This record gives sequence, structure tokens and C-alpha cells, in this order.
Amino acid sequence: MLRTLLKCLAGLLLRVRVAGHVSELRRVRPLVVANHNSAIDALLIALFLPGNALIVVPQALAGTRVLRLLRRITDCAELGSGGNTTVKGLVRTLRSGRPVVIFPQDRVTTTGGPMKIYGMAALLAARADADIVPLRIEGTQYSCCAAVGCQWPKRRLPQVKLIVQSATRLSARSATGAARRRQQAGELLRILQRSMADAVPRRTLIEALLDAAQLHGRRTQIIEDLRGQVRSYNDLIKGAFALGRLTARFTSPGERVGVLLPNLGATVCLVFGLTARGRVAAMLNYSSGAEALRVAVQAATLRTVITSRAFLQATKLEYLLDSMTGCEIVYLEDLRETLTLADKLWIVRALLHPRSALPAQDPAAPAIVLFTSGSEARPKGVVISHDTMLGVMAQLQSVIEFGPQDKYLNALPMYHTFGLTACTLMPLVTGTRLFLYTNPLHYKAIPEYAYTRDCTYIFGTSTFLGNYARQADPFDFYRARFVIAGGEKLNIETEKLWLSKFGLRVHEGYGATECGPAMSLNTPLAFRAGTVGRFLPGVEYRIVPVPGIEQGGVLHVRGPNLMMGYLFSDAPGVLQPPRSELGAGWYNTGDVVSVDDDGFVTIHGRVKRFAKIAGEMVSLERVEQIAYQASPSFKHAALVEMTRGGESTVLLTTDPALDRMSLLQAARQINAQEMAVAKRIVKVDHLPLLGSGKVDYVTLKQQSLQQ
Repeated sequence: MLRTLLKCLAGLLLRVRVAGHVSELRRVRPLVVANHNSAIDALLIALFLPGNALIVVPQALAGTRVLRLLRRITDCAELGSGGNTTVKGLVRTLRSGRPVVIFPQDRVTTTGGPMKIYGMAALLAARADADIVPLRIEGTQYSCCAAVGCQWPKRRLPQVKLIVQSATRLSARSATGAARRRQQAGELLRILQRSMADAVPRRTLIEALLDAAQLHGRRTQIIEDLRGQVRSYNDLIKGAFALGRLTARFTSPGERVGVLLPNLGATVCLVFGLTARGRVAAMLNYSSGAEALRVAVQAATLRTVITSRAFLQATKLEYLLDSMTGCEIVYLEDLRETLTLADKLWIVRALLHPRSALPAQDPAAPAIVLFTSGSEARPKGVVISHDTMLGVMAQLQSVIEFGPQDKYLNALPMYHTFGLTACTLMPLVTGTRLFLYTNPLHYKAIPEYAYTRDCTYIFGTSTFLGNYARQADPFDFYRARFVIAGGEKLNIETEKLWLSKFGLRVHEGYGATECGPAMSLNTPLAFRAGTVGRFLPGVEYRIVPVPGIEQGGVLHVRGPNLMMGYLFSDAPGVLQPPRSELGAGWYNTGDVVSVDDDGFVTIHGRVKRFAKIAGEMVSLERVEQIAYQASPSFKHAALVEMTRGGESTVLLTTDPALDRMSLLQAARQINAQEMAVAKRIVKVDHLPLLGSGKVDYVTLKQQSLQQ
């Protein structure tokens, strides 16, 4: 009677719904592992989950009224601190075929995502040879029963979902003892992270923005730019609807529209507005030069490019317009003047019922086109769907925690996947405040803004972060709690400087335009120095050996973060889906990597950037690493050059005092082979750089050939 009454009451007030692969609970030995958002999670599982499961009670419920109520309606097991259940007893229960429910993080989350994972669940799964069935609980983190200090907004009666996901098993491990337990706990953490990423519903970018506004409140101030304009969710939605309606007059559904604008709130509104009306925003790289821009326009078959007179004049980039022949140039300043009374009335109605104002769209359709950096070849268009954009964000949100109490500082340009996806769109669709800055090269100004705007998340390439740290006052990053580096290999001196000067660890990630801002990332829950962390949940990988390279192999990946395909300038407008030697749907990254037993990824270099010396393959990145060890304050780049004896290495450096003896000493310090020391050193005043701070190897090779 009590169970029926509670189930009716919870179903009525919280609209509890069980979804997913419920049949997985009928497996031979199901061990259900659930996230823990609130004090009522175990109670809801007992009431609504099919089957007579035994629930392992979290320590946080000890002595509470919820536990007393739980004991009256189902069987409970208590471990530790006077609990009456043993591990052996739970193993026997699993082997008998009865489902067991356990909360691996034990305590209620205060971050909205996975926290510290205890090894008990992995131990049970291993000893009972059980099937692990992830159970994702959504909605209770917004209830009044969530943990004190939880940063998510509270609703008295949120809708709750219990999402049963596909069963999996722990991998067979050759390690024993503590190493094996550590590996099993790490694998269990990845299972929970994957369950969080997979539970995100399919939707478009504008729908994700509307969901965030509904959850956090339309009046919430969410974005600020360099002009001092602070926009609320309502302002952002209004701007997106206005620009979407105006641009729809001269564009057609599915058309790729060029965006040549800096990091400003208006740019964000334009991106959301274009995608809301079924257009594809092609983010043009204004720092790449006229020729690269011409190639990008040709590859994506752009007919219209939207820019700003004020921006072009301030940056002296008017000459770029000559490279976009055949495109209609539309200026934001002129676009605003075309807004009519009918448009304004439509916007008012759209704000009252925003979803009714949106055309039907498939989340699998293209949303964004980005362009490769061109550091080694001509730029290519990379077509990315709504599903992929939001899938990458879900992957990142499952491994790092952020929310309304945080504030992002993003100076990385939106024409890069790092700057657009991770640093601009992701905070907006997750309720995290954002401060946009227009130029990552302003090394003195950016730390000052981090200080005055109380920013907690800092992003940058290794080059940018190193310069910020050198120019900053030790107190500029006093509010920062998370620093993420990507786009290029993290310089060890940059890492040491942030730790010594600010007490902050730099978390390095590894991504590509084709695969999103991150395929792997070091996180507080899984960090290993010298690596780029573990692969994000959902990323499948294969390592293909390369003749002559003993350590690692070429990385091939596939997953929800993979692009739809390429647009090449020699086949304009034709989408070419990803394919590698492993088959369709796989992408060859061209990077030589290795993965250790705990899943951490180490990058050894680009397969194109190896030199064959005396029959051995030498990584040019290793040559550069030795140079940075010897001279951390200067820039270095290594190239292959042909000599009478075959291939050799040449180091171009901005350090006028660097010599080969210093390089040999540095190689011994990091245990590098002498063969990786550059055979020739060339002193230069500066190295050509891309907008991301990476060395422009295309230009560098051309310059070296001319010398």
C-alpha cells in the first residue's frame, strides 16, 4: 500500500519516466550502476525500476528519513560503518541472477557530473562476472533534494527520467593487485561518463540554447564582450531570431553563408540565427591571408559573406574582400537598417513562443563549416552537424565540471573548433557565463580581464598561455580554477610557469578540426603529466603500425564527434565523408600516438613530420622538444632537409645563442636519443605563425626553399 501511494505521488509530482534499454535488466547477472544527483534517487529507483533489485544504500543516506522509508518498500544493503552486508553477500546475490543497484560515487554530486569513483562496483562486477548496466538519472539534480552547494538551478518539481543504457563488461586485465583495481576503477569512471554523454537528447543548436534559457531563466546574464555589452538569454535569443529572419531574405535553406567577424556578441547571435533558419554558418579565418580565404570560399561555394565595416577598418583587413570574388558582401551595419515594423512584431511573437517560430530541422543536418588551419596543406572545409557539435559538448561536460558559478574567458577566435565549440557555444548551452575577447595576442590585456571579470575557466594554446603567464600579475588569475591548453603541444616550461606562479595545473587536450576541440583530455579525475589524457567517452580508436616507427602508430578514430566530411577546393561544394584504410566512417588523424595500460594518450608527432636518419624514424616534434628544453623562452621549428647522405634535420630558432652543445645537454636531460638532436641550426628573427599560435610550416618550408 505504501509503495503504491509513493509511486503515484512521485509519478504525479515529478512525472517520472523510465526510458532506454529496460530489457537489459533481465540479463543473467545485472549490476546497475547509477549516478547520484539527490537524496531521493534510491527511492525513485526502488519505486520505478522494473525487477526486484537489491539497492546498495549510499553512505549519505545513513540515518535519514529517506533510508527508513526505503527499507519499508524494498530490500537494502548497507556497507561499511556498521552495515550489515558483505561484499561476498552481494557477489552471491549477483550470481543468483538478482539485480543489484549501486551508486559508485557514493555521495550526492555537487557538480552535476561524475565525482570521485569508489572501486566497490568494479570489484563486484569483476568477482561476480556481472554485466554492468548504466542507469542515468536526470532531473533530480534540479530538485530541492539535491546536495547543498550544488550549482545547478533548483526547481521544486522537475521532470525526472531514469534512462537504462546498454550493458557492458569490464575488460579482461593482465595486471594484478593494485594496478588491476586502479584500471577497473578507471574503466568504471569511463562507463559512467559515457552514460552521461549518451543521455543528452538530440536537438539543434538553437533548441539547446532555448533549453538552457528555460532552465536557467531568460533574464540570466550569460555573455559579455569587449564592448561592455552584457546580454541575457533573452537578448541572445532576440538577436538570433532577428538576424536569422533578416538573413533568410537573401539566403536559402541549406546554403552555406560565410561569417567574417570577430569574437563579439553579435557574431554569436548571427551563428545561432543562421542555424536556426536552416542555414550553415561557414566561419572564415581572417588571419590566414587572402589566398587561404580564397581557397576556403571556393571549397564551400559561398555566395554570401557577412562581415562588418567597423571590424574591417579597425583591423585593416579590407584587402581580404578582393579574394572573395563572386560573393555578395553583406555588412551587419546595413542589415540592421532593413529591420521593419513587421519584423519587429514577428520577433515579439517569436519570443513569446520561440519553438513555434523555428522551422523543422534534422539534428543530423549540417550546422557549421570550419576550415583546417593550413599549417601543412591547403585549407579544407570541414562540415559539422548539430548532432556532432552538441555531442562534443556532451562529451566534454561528462569529464569536466562547470556551471552557473563559473565564467569562461575566451579570446580564441570562433573560426577554430576550440574557440567556437568548447569556448563559446558550450558555455552558452550549459548555463555558464562567458566573456568574449577579440584578440588572443593581447598578452597584457587578457590577464587583466581575467582579474576584473572574475573568470574561472581559462583557455589557450601553449604559446598564448605561456605569454599570458609571463605578462600577468600573480593575482590576475586568483579566481581561475581550470586552465585548458589545446591546438598545439603543451610546452613544459609553460606548464611549470602556471604551476609555480599561479598554483594552477594546465590540463592539456588533443583535438582536430575534423574531430572537435578534444578527442582526449587530462582532467582532475584522470590526469597524467606528459600525456593528453584519456579519450573522451564514445571515441573509438585504432592504432595502425608504421614501418620504421617502433613506438606507437597512426591514430584512426570514429565516434559522435567526427565531422560529416570534407569540402575540397578542387571539388567545390562536394561533401566527401570521412574514410580511412579501416573503412568508411573512420578518420586518419595523421598523428603517431601510443596508449598506455590506463588509457592515457601520448602524442609522438605527425606521421608526415618524421625524418628517416640512418634507417631510423626521428620525430621532428622530438627535435623541437629538445630545443625547447634547452631554450624555453624562444620559438623553435624543425624541418627535414635533403643532404648528400640522405634526410637530415634543421632547426630554425629565434634564440641567437643556441648551439648544438646546448641541444646535446638538453637531450640527455630528457633521455632523448642523440639522433633526435638537430644536425644544423639556423638563426631567424621570427617564425611565421598561424592565428592559433602554431608554427605555419607551409610558409616556413617556402621560406627555407628560397634561402
